[in-house]
Amino acid sequence: MVEFFETLSWATVLQIILVDILLGGDNAVVIALACRNLPPERRMKGILWGTAGAIALRVVLIAFALTLLVLPYVKVIGGLLLLWIGIKLMVPEGENANIQGSDTLLSAIKTIIIADFVMSLDNIVAIAGAAQSAHADHQVVLVIFGLLVSVPIIIWGSTILLKLIDRFPLIVTFGAGLLGWIAAGMLVSDVAVTEQFGALSDNVILALEVAGALFVILLGYLIAGRKAASATTGREVA
Repeated sequence: MVEFFETLSWATVLQIILVDILLGGDNAVVIALACRNLPPERRMKGILWGTAGAIALRVVLIAFALTLLVLPYVKVIGGLLLLWIGIKLMVPEGENANIQGSDTLLSAIKTIIIADFVMSLDNIVAIAGAAQSAHADHQVVLVIFGLLVSVPIIIWGSTILLKLIDRFPLIVTFGAGLLGWIAAGMLVSDVAVTEQFGALSDNVILALEVAGALFVILLGYLIAGRKAASATTGREVA
């Protein structure tokens, strides 16, 4: 046990927690919407049991994703998807998907689990990408630990987090850059890439990770700026 904690990558733990918090806003909204029609005394039960089921399902899916990362081109696909997710994070979308409120506890729990499954592709890819840099024996444990730590933050701290993000937009920028960083690390460590180009030096990998972070941030700002300009032009025409 002592050896486990001595070799544990706390940087990876922090990455998983941050990624899950930044990408967990929609999940917090889903939980609130699914439980809004429950009697007040049952809402907390719906939140807790629904979240527990969703987290258990996510752990299984991420563990499955981690096993797939050893196959050729899977990390390439995952890295490209993460780049898109990071850019999307910086370009606010419209309202969340329409989630119907449930008036029974079991229905609310089922709604939370199903909706979380549908909406958690970004979380799964991002967390698997963050965990894959750690020791193979620690990956699933890191995923579980990171998710468990982030759960209370998502459930009880989502409102505070949203206020902090509104006040300090750099939080989102930092998170998007982190996804770009992880994406680049996935791309260069794919089996097919290493077989083609050989193992890259640490300095080259670091430079590519920085480039991935900057790519996501700059392209995200560019797209967000164009979208804002388009919206302003549309209002002026109207």
